[in-house]
Amino acid sequence: MSLDPSYLDYPRRREGYDHDLYPWSSIFDRKAVAWPGGKSVAVWCVVSLEWFPMTPSDMPFRAPGHMVTPYPDYRHYTAREYGTRVGTYRLLDAFAKAGAVASFAVNGAIARRYPQLVRDIVEAGHEIVAHSTDMNGTIATGLAREAEEALIADSLAALGEAGVRPRGWHSIARSQSWNTPDLLKAAGFDYMCDWANDDLPYRWSNGIVNIPLNHELSDRQILTVQQQSVDSYVEQMQDAFRWLAGEGAGRVLPLHLTPYIVGLPYRIDAFERLLGWFAAQPQAWFARGDAILDAWEAQQ
Repeated sequence: MSLDPSYLDYPRRREGYDHDLYPWSSIFDRKAVAWPGGKSVAVWCVVSLEWFPMTPSDMPFRAPGHMVTPYPDYRHYTAREYGTRVGTYRLLDAFAKAGAVASFAVNGAIARRYPQLVRDIVEAGHEIVAHSTDMNGTIATGLAREAEEALIADSLAALGEAGVRPRGWHSIARSQSWNTPDLLKAAGFDYMCDWANDDLPYRWSNGIVNIPLNHELSDRQILTVQQQSVDSYVEQMQDAFRWLAGEGAGRVLPLHLTPYIVGLPYRIDAFERLLGWFAAQPQAWFARGDAILDAWEAQQ
């Protein structure tokens, strides 16, 4: 039986994507990017600083890392609280030893509950990225536009109370709705880091820039989901750096970090060695997200 001719009539059939959110391009076809000082790899450390309510919300979905056992889940609650009490300060010390700067993706609830922690991060020279309200503040299609708009506004308000106006946004679990990019642009954000499909920033049709934060390179994915050793994690980050540096043009190596995972005492020593290794590489540039954005935009 032959196909109906209408089966082959696809109005979006063309080179590239079947959407107009951003244009398709191969990274090898773009104008080469050079980072400040002639560096070729921007090492972008992004620390997720999150507050988990004792009772998780499953609407529109339960955030990764949320409470697991029946209420009250003290075991997981206090394990995550370890990040704000101990792990974050270990990371701050590690960055200081290596002369590195980082971006901290901060829940609004963290800013309201622990404003001194936010001040310590900013005073150390690091960037604050908005990261929703708390770990019940998930976004997905089905969330009303007005509710998502209010969530973004409340996140900004909480960080504003701590004296911060972030330029970047990171959604919980990198999850967005169809409305998110436009709502972020309208709220005044310059960039987001939820789409993991490149090794360089790229601009969306609405004007916002995405700086890819690769999930596969995260400590959560490698250390807790895949149950690999911290030494293996270090080796993989070094391998990634060598490969990107070997491509001979500007690239971004994102290290997505979780204080209650990599900040544990049996892992932090290896992470400090990794930062020291990066610091010794002539092609490495420790960079905040806003600095990557500005350096990239200046060359477009």
